[in-house]
Amino acid sequence: MAQPYYLLCSSPSSTFCYSFINPKFPNFNHTSNKFKTYFSYQPHNSLHDENLNNPDAKISSLSKPKIRVNPKTLKSTQILIKPHKAISFLSTCDPNEQQVSEILKCLGDNVNKDDAKQILHKISNPEIAILALKYFQQKIAPENHVILYNVVFKLFRQIKDFERAEKLFDEMLQRGNKPNIDTFSHLIRCASVCSLLHKAVELFERMPSFGCEPDPIVSSSMIYVYAHIGNVDMALKLYDIVKNEKWPIWMISYSALIKMYGMLENYDGCLSVYNDMKVLGVRPNVVLYNALLDAMAKAKRANYAMTVYEEMRKNGFEPNRGTYSALLEAYSRRRYCKEALSVYKEMKEKGMTLSKYLYSVLLDMCANVGYIDEAVEIFEEMKRSGTCQPDSFIYLALIKMYSFNGKVLEAEAMFNEMTSCGLEPNIFVLTNLVHCYGKAKRTDDVVKIFNQLWDIGITPDDQLCECLLYVMTQIPKDELGKITNCIEKANPKLGYIVKCLTEEKEDDGYFMKEVSELLSAAAEYVKKSLCNSLIDICYNLGMEDRAHDLFGLGLTLKIYSNIQSRSETQWCLNLKNLSFGAVMTALHIWLDDLSKAFESGEELPQVLAIRWRHKPSHKDLAFVFESYLKELNSPFHKATDDISGRWFFRRFFATSQEAKSWLQSRGTNETDSDLNTTLLDVPVEALLP
Repeated sequence: MAQPYYLLCSSPSSTFCYSFINPKFPNFNHTSNKFKTYFSYQPHNSLHDENLNNPDAKISSLSKPKIRVNPKTLKSTQILIKPHKAISFLSTCDPNEQQVSEILKCLGDNVNKDDAKQILHKISNPEIAILALKYFQQKIAPENHVILYNVVFKLFRQIKDFERAEKLFDEMLQRGNKPNIDTFSHLIRCASVCSLLHKAVELFERMPSFGCEPDPIVSSSMIYVYAHIGNVDMALKLYDIVKNEKWPIWMISYSALIKMYGMLENYDGCLSVYNDMKVLGVRPNVVLYNALLDAMAKAKRANYAMTVYEEMRKNGFEPNRGTYSALLEAYSRRRYCKEALSVYKEMKEKGMTLSKYLYSVLLDMCANVGYIDEAVEIFEEMKRSGTCQPDSFIYLALIKMYSFNGKVLEAEAMFNEMTSCGLEPNIFVLTNLVHCYGKAKRTDDVVKIFNQLWDIGITPDDQLCECLLYVMTQIPKDELGKITNCIEKANPKLGYIVKCLTEEKEDDGYFMKEVSELLSAAAEYVKKSLCNSLIDICYNLGMEDRAHDLFGLGLTLKIYSNIQSRSETQWCLNLKNLSFGAVMTALHIWLDDLSKAFESGEELPQVLAIRWRHKPSHKDLAFVFESYLKELNSPFHKATDDISGRWFFRRFFATSQEAKSWLQSRGTNETDSDLNTTLLDVPVEALLP
């Protein structure tokens, strides 16, 4: 019997199969794509055996095609292979239809859907997957095609290729294959990971037309999608359905809901989702903790941020850069100085870099609470870091810090450094310089800065006008005209009001109307400052009646709120965010109310209290306030002072009996305007020690 010779084809499409070739056709050649294999008969000889022991010869011989020929067999046949072998061959072949088909033909004609599904699951090349799908569609019953499509859709989701997935979905529909819930699940998730959220919505809205109802996976996916695009109603509707059905929700969906609530500034909603997770026994991950911390930072809820962080560490999670960044922002925005500086130190020790924004909020905190040395150190560290250089906002924070602490030379040096770096001063920087020069009573420099601002075409805003008013509360009376001229150019209506005050014109009713219109039209964040400064000017000029009128207007326009609070046990005067003139005016009005209540025989509450919240930098004004109470021989006793962040809290108390005795000793005919009126005729600065 003649011995057959084995053929091992060198092309990828034929390495797996044995062929029996008729020796009568010695010039037969086989071509597959770019590979061409020439078959030749080679008899057995001793030289061939020697080459097998030679490594170089082995390589050379393996690189040549081999053939096993049975002289008596004239028919070519193929040996069948298992699915795992087909998977192996497909992983190395070219994305060529002929090669893929030749490999899969070796599975035989009776390919079942399980084998096809197994093979498709293991293919990582999308082009080969599509070719394999095309082949299997010819072998598998049509009712099982959707299963095969879904396997390929899963691949496209994993490699984030929605374009191919969408094309294949269109082809699927054209071929009459009905998608099922798994189809939509893979496609929606594919669109989501590719950030094509509008495509995910389109697919979700098409589901009912194919008789598909959302399952837990699709519902969780769409909670994420709707939360990210800001469709609150749909996100919450699906969230309620999932909770009622007690379906599991992905962590990324919980995070998306928290971020959605954070964007809406509904921070209670963020905490509500977090509490839902606790009730359901869902353990958050670092991403979710960071999302919640970020929301608490935006809400300035430093206490909540601290609690969440402690729970995160208790659950064994290590903070990352996102964690520290959120904490630093939360503490800085809420003026938790020690905690913020501690986080900053820990970040630096771990080699973490800060963004320009984090440097901004940290330096802004230091500027607001007067941490000058710490701010300078952080500023220099920022410049040395090399990761980000100071911008206008950074310089603004430092100039503001020096300005509010009366350090003119340092503010000027920072301004010069800023301009030398090629940064153009904006209105905020120049406004703070105006404040700085005003606080130092350098009126001419204020005018110089204002003219510079005017000459370069910067339009004065409400904050600059408020700052110019503040300057008028600081400088001598004989220099008020210089600032009045600037104010008239910046805001003619305000200029008219200031002239009425400085020239002590009689109020014909038009003055208060103008003030009311001015305050109503002003930006919300400067209304109280404008009103405070106007009252201070009146206070300094000895115009207590107008100060009272302006304070009353502030109450009417709700610029001032909760100034007095009264219960059965306590009557309290709450002085917060008020200038000194406004504080004194509010005190006079309150004492007048006490006198009227006493005179009418009204029973006073057990405790009368004064609470004043002010910045530590206003401690000299606080001294004047306390001295004034003593000069009145008032019964109010000072309680222990308390400092918290950027605020100083002073509290004064008196019993109703003490208050009655004092009011009686004053005499029923004495009015509030008689209260040490000499204090109203001189600027506050003249009273300071």
